[in-house]
Amino acid sequence: MLVAAAVCPCPPLLVPDVAAGAAPELDAARAACTDALGLLAASRPDLLVVVGPAEQSARGQHPEGTRGSFAGFGVDLAVRLGRESAAGADTAAPRLPASLAVAAWLLERTGWSDAPVEGLGVGEPLEAERCVRTGAQLAARAERVALLVMGDASACRTLKAPGYLDERAAGFDAEAARALGTADVDALKALDAELAQELKVAGRAPWQVLAGAAEGAGLAGALLYDEAPCGVGYIVAAWS
Repeated sequence: MLVAAAVCPCPPLLVPDVAAGAAPELDAARAACTDALGLLAASRPDLLVVVGPAEQSARGQHPEGTRGSFAGFGVDLAVRLGRESAAGADTAAPRLPASLAVAAWLLERTGWSDAPVEGLGVGEPLEAERCVRTGAQLAARAERVALLVMGDASACRTLKAPGYLDERAAGFDAEAARALGTADVDALKALDAELAQELKVAGRAPWQVLAGAAEGAGLAGALLYDEAPCGVGYIVAAWS
């Protein structure tokens, strides 16, 4: 059963070594992520599952100990998802998708050691129904399951945004932030997948996985951060 969830953005710029001189711009987002992970730890889960968007080659399950790297962003920095794995996943070549590598960095930064950690990379085009079913399956994995849900809102909030300015982006992001901040499962399920793709939203599928996991759990939400630096919507929320 799902007992807690943290929602965090997943830009590699969240990692100061990657952001370099621009790192201070996301200090508030990092602080909010730290707070959200603290609430996760307080829930004392038996299992933490990290869910984030992934390119096709990195979709699916990533066992504890799987490594990731920020070398593709020009930084010699490696991370590991949770603790070293007896199965040897920690010795494999880096293969975490970028979203889960950012999550692994957040967990290492906050000293996570409260429960085993697994990862799940989901495709951004994944249909809402399948996202919801996947979430329900994750929630049934253990008596006390927590989710760390990685994903950005639209990338079209300003003229300099990666997707340029789209007037629909602010409204979409506002509704997503409201739903995530109030643990509104039905509203998350109803997010328009086609519009999300047009607005370059990376979090829609992971958020709908969260909706499936949280159905019937009776969790309350809190919105910890909702800004759009660099023209991309970043949302941090905690459910407990």
